[in-house]
Order: sequence, then C-alpha cells, then structure tokens
Amino acid sequence: MDTQRTVTRYPWVVATLAVGVVGLILAFALPRYVLFQLGGVEVTLVQALVSTFALIVAADQFRDMVEDLRRGAWGIDILAIVAICATVLVGEYWAALVVCLMLSGGEALEDFASARARSELTGVLERAPSLAHRVDGDTVTTIPVTEVRVGDILLIRPSEILPVDAELMTERAALDESSLTGESLPVTHTRGDEVMSGSLNGSSAIHVRALSDAANSRYQQIVSLVAEAAESRSPMVRLADRIALPFTLFSLAVAGLGWYLAGDPLRAAQILVVATPCPLLIAAPVAFMAGMSRAARAGIIVKDGGTIERLSRIETAAFDKTGTLTRGAPEVVDITVANGFSADEILQHAAAVEEYSTHPLARAIVAAAQTKGLSVPAASDVTEAVAAGFEGIVNGRKVAVGKQSWIADIVTDPSAIEGMRRGQKAGTSLVHVAIDGRYVGVIALADQYRPEAARTIAELGRLGVGRVMMLSGDTPATAKLVGKELGIDDVRAGLLPEDKVGAINDASIKPVMMVGDGVNDAPVLAAADVGVAMGLTGSAAAADSADVVLMKDDVHRAAVAVGVGQHTTRVALQAIGIGVALSVILMGIAFTGVMPAIVGAGAQELVDLVCILWALRAMKPGRHEPALTENLDVRKECFATCTLPARDAKECCLATP
Repeated sequence: MDTQRTVTRYPWVVATLAVGVVGLILAFALPRYVLFQLGGVEVTLVQALVSTFALIVAADQFRDMVEDLRRGAWGIDILAIVAICATVLVGEYWAALVVCLMLSGGEALEDFASARARSELTGVLERAPSLAHRVDGDTVTTIPVTEVRVGDILLIRPSEILPVDAELMTERAALDESSLTGESLPVTHTRGDEVMSGSLNGSSAIHVRALSDAANSRYQQIVSLVAEAAESRSPMVRLADRIALPFTLFSLAVAGLGWYLAGDPLRAAQILVVATPCPLLIAAPVAFMAGMSRAARAGIIVKDGGTIERLSRIETAAFDKTGTLTRGAPEVVDITVANGFSADEILQHAAAVEEYSTHPLARAIVAAAQTKGLSVPAASDVTEAVAAGFEGIVNGRKVAVGKQSWIADIVTDPSAIEGMRRGQKAGTSLVHVAIDGRYVGVIALADQYRPEAARTIAELGRLGVGRVMMLSGDTPATAKLVGKELGIDDVRAGLLPEDKVGAINDASIKPVMMVGDGVNDAPVLAAADVGVAMGLTGSAAAADSADVVLMKDDVHRAAVAVGVGQHTTRVALQAIGIGVALSVILMGIAFTGVMPAIVGAGAQELVDLVCILWALRAMKPGRHEPALTENLDVRKECFATCTLPARDAKECCLATP
C-alpha cells in the first residue's frame, strides 16, 4: 500500500530510479552497443535511454515553469532545465539523470521535511473528533459531532477526546489537556467543572453535558487557527523567491564565463549542475513551519508564518493589566484586626455572611476562608443593604460586612475606621467588618499580579525588547502600583479601548506586540503589529483579533513566542545563506574544471540535505529562548543534581525541554 502511494504521489522519482537501474544493467550488459550516430558521434543504447528520459523531465519542468511565470512567480527551475540540457548535449548523461533525481526527489524531500516540521500542527488537525456518543435514557447513539447540541448528555469512553466544551457530570475525571495547554500532567476535575473540548479522557468512562456545539467549541477554534497556520506563507519565504532571479542570472553568467575561458561547453555544464539551490526555496518554509509547530507544542498557536517573522523583530511590548498581568479576580491579601479579634475570627464571620452575596469581593472572602481550612458557620436572617453590604446573625452575633461609610453608621467607634483605612496599601479594595456594633477590622483585597509576570518582563528585556508599556482601564493608583512591582515604567491608566489603539499607533519604537485577554482588547490586538490573546481564559473576540493565541493561562508564553520567532527566523536565514554559499563554492570549484559534472550533481544533492536538516533545527529551542514556566523546577533540580563541571552542567540543564 505504501509502495503504491509512493508511485502515485512521486511518479518522477520512481521513474528516475527505474531508468537509472535499467541504464546500469544495460551499461554492464551492452557497454559498447551503438544505437546510432549523431553528427559523427556514436550514441550508445544507455546514452540514448538516459538522455531521452532526462529531456522528457526537462520538458515537464519547463511546462511547470511557464505556468509559474504566468502566475507572476519566478523560480530557479530554469537553472535545472538548462543544466539537464547542457549535460545531455556534452554527453554527461549520468549527471543529467542525477539532476533529474534532484528535481523530482526535491519535492519528496520537501514534503518529508515539511511533514516533520508541521507534525505538531497536523497532530492537532488529525485528533479532531468526528463522532460523539449521545445518551438518551438507557440508549447510547453514536452521531456525527456536528449534530451535538447544547444540553446533550454525552458519553466519553476511555482514551476518547471530548468533542465539545462541556460540564462534567461524573464525580471525578482525569483529563490530559497537553494538546491544548502544554500541561504535561493530567488535570483532575470534579462534578460541575467545565471541561474543554480536545481534552483526552483517562481510563474511566465519563458523562458530560454539552455547553456548546462543535463549531463553537474551543478545540474547533484551535483547529481553525492551526489549519490557517499550516497553509500560511512567510514574507521570508517570498524573500527567498525573490533571491531566485538574481541568483539565476549570476549562475548563467558564471557558466557562460567558464565556457568562454575554457573554450569547452562541458565547463558550463559542470557549473550549472551545482547551481540549482533547491534549499533556497525549501529551507525557509520548512524552518517557519517547524517554528510554528514547536510553538503549538508549547501551547502557543501562531496563525501564520509572517507573524513568526514579526515576532522576531518586536521592539515594544504592551500589556493589558486585568486578566493579563494580573489574575483578573480579587484575592484577600491582608486582614487588619481591632478590638481583640483575630484575623481568622474576622474571616470566618465575614465569610458566613458573604456566602449570600454574588459580588466578586464576597466570593473572594469565602474562597479565602475555604483555602485556610476555616469552618464557616451558618448565618441566619441575612439581609442586604443595597450597594453597601450584608448583615446577618452568626453564632448569635450580629455581623455586618461592607463599605466604610455604611459600617461607620453602624459601629459605636467610627473614628477607628479612618485610621485603619489610612494604613492600607494603595490599589486594594477594603471590606470593613463589625460585630455586635463594634468595629473589628478590615479585609484588604487586590487583583494579584501573576507570579510569572515579572519574569515575562525581564525575559523580554533580555531578548532585546527595549520598551514595555502597560495599558489599563483601571485607576492610575492601582495601575501604577502594579507597574512599579513588575518593573514597568510606562504605565497608562484610565484608558478606553480607543485610547489603547491610539497608544499603540503612537508608539515611537515599532514593531509593537500587544498582549490582552478581554473583549475590550480586541481592537488594540488587531491594531498591533502582533496581537497576542490569552486564549483559554480570554474572550473569543480577543482570540479572533489576535495573531497569536496562548492556550494556557500563562502570560510568560508571550515572551516564549518572541523567543521562538527570533530563533526560527535566525535558522531560516542561516539555511538560505548556507544554500547560496555552498552553491557558490561548488560553482567556484566547477569553474576550475577539476569537478566532473556527475560529482557536482551529487554534491548539490548533499547541499539540499544539509540545508533542510539545518532548517529543521527550528523544531528545537534556541540557546537564548525563554524556558516554559513549568520547566523551571525541572531545570533547578537538574542543576542541583548534575555532577558535570559548572559550564557543562549549565549547557546540559538549559537543554532540558
């Protein structure tokens, strides 16, 4: 089956090899068999067979070249066509056959290299589920995934992929989310959790309730992004196309000069067979596809090859604050006590009342009590003071939780509140607590910045991004506090979406990368040279407007994306340079006449292979790329246990994937 597919897909490769085998047999069996004479020159059976086949290949390539020219694309196939014709005319027919193999085999080699380079991207496409198991009472029906509707109950068997975003109905499930987020370990979910389409189920069957249809599921959005990425072309690839014209003219000029100086057309043929740098056109697309594939493996979807190149040139990075540099949800950061109450007592009583509220600050207080393992007592007679707070009875005590002005009207010692407020850190939200009419303390909450945020800023600086901005709609005091803690000097607060777009357009140092997550970030992500969206936690609008989508809730991957762009572009340029340089060196050797045409043709095959292998280096991290956040502990352990000398240990551990 594989042989049939090879013959069908690469007929010229098979035909070239077959002609080569038959030619060798005839060369040994009938070495002196003369078929006819042409211009006084004897033409053997082997020469006629191989030369005729080579000219047929040249004619086929000429037809393709004409079609390319009609589309406005200039290729370097003309060099190969001229080389085939020249070697046939001077009697170097075996060299002509090698050039034919290079041309036909180049396509197969490019396909193999591209498949290897895009393995992670195509893996995402191939894993997309096509069927789902819908549960209706005691009946399970297998249906196309396109027929799944919101609310359907689905059975997910062991090792199956979730076809749509859903709510877990089984008590517990361990899901492999590595293809979505890069998280290497299975993630445990409990009943009621939202589980992502594209996750791989563990060893036990589970039931889920569909929260979306297939077309609107997260995994389908990823598949669409990946499909778009797989078909993209980078400006660097088009640059390689443009190099083809001057290189072709240069090669023909050198061949003509060699013929003139040597007085022998054989010299021109020797030069032309080494002047067909297929890697000039193959290496760049392979490198960019490899870079996009590796980014996908790290949970970073890059929509096209042009974005990879722009990432390599980023000079300014701009970040949204809430949900991007910060977690986007308030957390309890401090509890200040008064009148002899402990912090745990205040948190317990406040959580008991706040359980009746849906306000984000209330949810954060309840979560803090649960995280500390405190037993939250039940509250009774809970009432709400609209836009002010809640009060109720907890363990026989009257507890009030809310704004300063409201609590001040309740307590007998309101003067204590003002002094407590002045001692709080800027940028925090304060929830005051009173018990039985006495002021007992204040709970300070803040939107904490992500632990990886500071490292992200530092890594961008190390990668050569000279300017970092924070664009926030929050108050100046809060925004400047976060900026100061993260080391960002250019902080702009109180901005509307259109203000953020203006800030990006007016940036003095470009290109600009913008990282954001919300619906209001969609315009600025589209306006930036490279828009980066926090895909899983952010809005669909942000992801649609962005050029890069981070599939894990980790802003540090923005710095990783810049590193991948720099490394990939560097490798692509190196591969193009190697292809051209080696071809020019071989042309110089052939110019002297010391390299037979068939040896030169074989050497050019090696040049192709070297350049493509070099381009595939983009699949591996560069030495200066930031490491993924979850790999830091692995590297630290490596340094701690490595017995190599310091310099060797550093190089070894930095190579830890």
